[in-house]
Amino acid sequence: MIKLGVNIDHVATLRNARGEGYPDVVRAAHIAKQAGADNITVHLREDRRHIRDDDVWRLKEEVNIPINLEIALEEQMVDIALQLRPHSVCFVPEKRQEITTEGGLNTAIKTDYLKKTTADLKNRGIKVSYFIEPDIHIVKQCYALGGDCIEIHTGLYAQYCNQHKELEKNKILSAIHEAVKTAKDCHLDIHAGHGLNYANVADIAAIQDITCLNIGHFLISEALFIGLSEAITRMKKSMQTAHTINNHISV
Repeated sequence: MIKLGVNIDHVATLRNARGEGYPDVVRAAHIAKQAGADNITVHLREDRRHIRDDDVWRLKEEVNIPINLEIALEEQMVDIALQLRPHSVCFVPEKRQEITTEGGLNTAIKTDYLKKTTADLKNRGIKVSYFIEPDIHIVKQCYALGGDCIEIHTGLYAQYCNQHKELEKNKILSAIHEAVKTAKDCHLDIHAGHGLNYANVADIAAIQDITCLNIGHFLISEALFIGLSEAITRMKKSMQTAHTINNHISV
């Protein structure tokens, strides 16, 4: 069954808006786990605009659930990951001026360092993933780097869904399918995420070889109206329904 990783960055965003100790990211992680989340994803940005260092340590120590740590390819962040030893690390591009992650990792930059860092993390028992655009050439580069997993950036797909641009949406979906096929041939685990919600998740969840979706901003937003547990429960149901129906059709 397809898994759901719940990104709780924006619980920290709300907390930081007032400089208080609430809402507590650890409490959010406990609720997410109880609601069926398979992992907790957090992006420890260099500017610490939401998740902070003590958050990741508390999550590791106080919540019995796999932690997926998103970081930029920078020495300080890699050192933190090596000390923390989360279940997995996902390398993501990062710009100070961006509101949210705007695209996939450029695997052609700092290639030697990325390959070495990947090996260092794996030697510590940490699964390594790369957040990338759905491009078969980039998938092959990820395989050459020695990582375990790719996470396909679904932001453009989500944007086309929101704009009701069916032709463009179908074109990017085709690219995602091709990227998934290539990754499977390379024996890479395949995740996806960014911009997914109840309305657009089905087409992505239905892709059989995608094993996990990481979703955050929408779930935290929806939680304001129906509660975090219910928001997660509904998302998992939507994902599982799409995944199961497509599996029966494929069989």
